[in-house]
Amino acid sequence: MPPIKRIQADIEALSPEDFVRLREWFAHKDWQLWDQQLEADVAAGKLDFLLEEAMAAKSQGQLQDL
Repeated sequence: MPPIKRIQADIEALSPEDFVRLREWFAHKDWQLWDQQLEADVAAGKLDFLLEEAMAAKSQGQLQDL
């Protein structure tokens, strides 16, 4: 049986309480990975265009106070 099928079968066999714990762990892990990718993208300058757009909008008076 391929590893993913074993994992799926193991998940199906979890108690409702353990499934909730797994789901919470998975969500936390997913956010951790997303944060790491975002930090890497910022460090690499991949999001610099957003700052440039915001600065241009500010200089043209197009920003609104929240």
